[in-house]
Parts: sequence; C-alpha cells; structure tokens
Amino acid sequence: MLKNLIENTASPWTMGDGTDSDVVLCTRIRLARNFAQYPFPLKQTETSGQAVLADLSAFCKDRNDLHFYDLHDVSPLEKRALVEKHYISPEHSKDDNHYRGLAVNDTGSVSIMINEEDHLRIQCFAPGLDLDDLWQNVNALDDDIESYFDYAFDERLGYLTCCPSNLGNGMRASVMMHLPGLTLTKRLGLLDQLSNFGMTVRGLFGEGSQSVGDLYQISNQSAIGQNEKDILTNLKSVTQQIIKEERNARNFLKEQNGLRLSDRIWRAYGTLSNARYMSSREALELISLVRLGYHLGYFTQLESAQVDQLYLMAQPGYLQVLYGHDMDEAARDVYRAEKLRATIG
Repeated sequence: MLKNLIENTASPWTMGDGTDSDVVLCTRIRLARNFAQYPFPLKQTETSGQAVLADLSAFCKDRNDLHFYDLHDVSPLEKRALVEKHYISPEHSKDDNHYRGLAVNDTGSVSIMINEEDHLRIQCFAPGLDLDDLWQNVNALDDDIESYFDYAFDERLGYLTCCPSNLGNGMRASVMMHLPGLTLTKRLGLLDQLSNFGMTVRGLFGEGSQSVGDLYQISNQSAIGQNEKDILTNLKSVTQQIIKEERNARNFLKEQNGLRLSDRIWRAYGTLSNARYMSSREALELISLVRLGYHLGYFTQLESAQVDQLYLMAQPGYLQVLYGHDMDEAARDVYRAEKLRATIG
C-alpha cells in the first residue's frame, strides 16, 4: 500500500483542484498531541517509544481506514518521497532512534506522524482553500483518538507540547500558495507584513526550508491564547487578501507586459517539453511559469492536475522511487527531463 501511496496516489498539493486553486495549491491543518502516560519524545525510552507505536498500530487496526507503518522498516528513499508528498516532515524522515511511525489513509488526505517532535502530529489535507471543512475532519479524528487515549492536558495551558509555540490548542493551519505574480511585480514585501497578523511564511517543506518555484506556506505563528476558530478566521482573511493581490498582479502583468510575459511562459513550456537534462531547481522555476500561464489561459490543451503533477516530477526522491532505485544526480536530471516531457504531453 505504501508503494502505491507514493507512486500512484495524487498528493493533495498536486491535484490542481479545489477552491481558489489558481493561487492556493493545498490547505493543511495539523494538531500536536502527546499521551499523558508516556515521556515526551525528547525524553522517551525505547520502551515508551515502542509503546506509542504499538498504541497507534492498534488504533489503526480498529479504524480500518488508516494504515500503520513503522518508519524503521521504510527505506530512506521512500521516506524522502513521503517528505516530498508532505506526509511526513524532513525531521521525521531521519534515520535515528526516535521510534518513528506513520499512519495514513488510502487517499493521502490524512497522515499522522508518530514520535516526531510530539507523540502525534495529526494532519489533514485538502486541495485548494478549504479551512472550514478540513477543521471538521481533523477535529473528528482528534476526538476519536482521544476517546482511546488520555492526552497530556493542563487546564490553564491547554494541550502540552514539546515546543511552547504549540501550547494551547496545538493547532497549526497552513495554506500553500503559488505567488509568481507578486514575484514578477516585486511585491513579495507584502509577506513581510504577515507577522503583524500572527502569521509566518515558510518554504515548500515548512520550517527551515527556502522558497523555490514561487511556492510559499503561510500559517499561524502560535497556538497559545487563541481558539481554533479565531486562528482559522484570521488565516482565511489573510489568505483571501493575498489571493486578491496575486490575481491583481497577474492581471497587471498580462495587460501591461503581455508580449514579454507570454514569451517567458512559452519559453518555459518549450523547455519543459523538449529538455533532455534538468535540475530540480530549474524545473520548479519553469513549472511556476507554466502554471501561471495555464491559469492565465495560455494552455487550453492542458489540465490543471496535469500541470500540478509536474511538481512531483521535479522531486528527486519521488523520481527515484518511480525509477526503482537510487540514482546519481546526473542520471536523475536526465530521468527528470524525460518524466517532465511525458507529463506535459
């Protein structure tokens, strides 16, 4: 099932679907939770770490819709691909003694990282902007888990977590946005103001990662002192304002610099359609332009899911899983170009 999840299941951030999907690729809500009866992961023992894995394995068997994996049994290459599809974090992919596990459903819309920074990082995903329905889904799953296990909870502080920023409700809500318009019009300074609204901006793979291909993750900075509804309302309002600014920037570019813009977009499409050798970074930069062109109406022969699927073809781990084994950088660049040509048609 894991092989099928990696190779064949569409990742929520590459489905090309959902509300406002021209700008928002994906919405994620994550809850940080710890069990009251075990030491937190930073202080865990082999006994407690294995006990957390066993508890979640039993929970998954009871539900039937979640599949449990001990990441000790998952290859480094598969873990890298799981990071690229956003089912686990880069930290969770490390080969160490933290007794890490993963619970995931068939569609990839739910994943639970086990023994990451906290005992549980419960995640639900949806394509496009979908904070309200997503909250209902993750809240129901959280309630189900809590009916099995006692969480570490304090009446004054809320849910207890390893990082103080997650204290309280333990929620991190985020949207992954594609912002080439703001990049090309040099208006990305708007993102610097988001800290004034309790938001933070990260790259493609979250904390510590750099933005590439004009992709940004916007999320709440802290969970303590706020309820879930307020966080979601604030994030939705900020996201809708950025969507408005991004669409205005795209329209301005098309109206004021239409020929130059279309030339850059068609050159990017031509390179992706014909290149025989391509690095991951170059691919992501070209995909950004093609995705912009698609949503401006340049490529009527393409479909949105086809365009967003290109993002996965740029990822080294995912490519190597498709190929069947490790490849050196030069071989990956050749294979990447081949898969990009095939995907863009």
